[in-house]
Amino acid sequence: MDFGLEGASAFVAGASSGLGKAIAAELIKEGCRVAICSRDQARIEAAADDLNLSGKKLAVPIACDVTDEDQIKEALRESAEAFGGLNILVTNAGGPPPGFVDDFDASAWRDALELNLMSTINLSRHALPFLRAAAKDSFASILMVTSLTSKQPVPSLYLSNVSRAGVQGFAKSLSEELGPAGITVNTILPGYTRTDRLRHLSEAQSERSGQSTEEIEAEWGQNCALRRIGTESEFAAAATFLLSRRASYITGVSLSVDGGAVKSLL
Repeated sequence: MDFGLEGASAFVAGASSGLGKAIAAELIKEGCRVAICSRDQARIEAAADDLNLSGKKLAVPIACDVTDEDQIKEALRESAEAFGGLNILVTNAGGPPPGFVDDFDASAWRDALELNLMSTINLSRHALPFLRAAAKDSFASILMVTSLTSKQPVPSLYLSNVSRAGVQGFAKSLSEELGPAGITVNTILPGYTRTDRLRHLSEAQSERSGQSTEEIEAEWGQNCALRRIGTESEFAAAATFLLSRRASYITGVSLSVDGGAVKSLL
């Protein structure tokens, strides 16, 4: 299937590794030029080197802390200037630490909201001038990476449960406002996917429970209809479709890519 992404330009946050990097790699396969960002200059440059192994310089590394609004504005400006515009925005950030209600003080709650909710809001706000311009002549789309915790809270992930749910409310509101401009806004909810983040979660649970990380991950896989943990490439394929011209009539949707872990009817 031709996704119609040849020559399009994208900005992908949190792309030095994991799901963000996987999305960037898939977009590049489809012919996109992609600005990738993370707060660590060395890591994002290394990721760009990996993505540019084909010899084509389609990945542009930008150091940007997505909890800093000024850095967001500069990173988006730099990206749009490099590409002559911007068609695609992917908001993404690492997850806050696991724990229960008594494990966190007020500052931890604020940090989680800054990392997951406010970064998404600020990336979207400051990308909108570029996306609106692109929508007039071509197409534009926004995809917000959240988590299955948005639909089905995980007991040990209080900070994620709350902050990710806020992203869902923002996305649905924004999809209504931007619909007349032809800009799609969707969220994508990864389930248990084999990433560094998943390894950190299984290690934290292992310390509390005494189970091995292998046993914990096997249990997580058994909770999915497909009875296994997902891969980064499976997630990135779904994300790329939602960002593409072929998904031009899909907006305001929350797509779970979780192997059937969420059990709700809708």
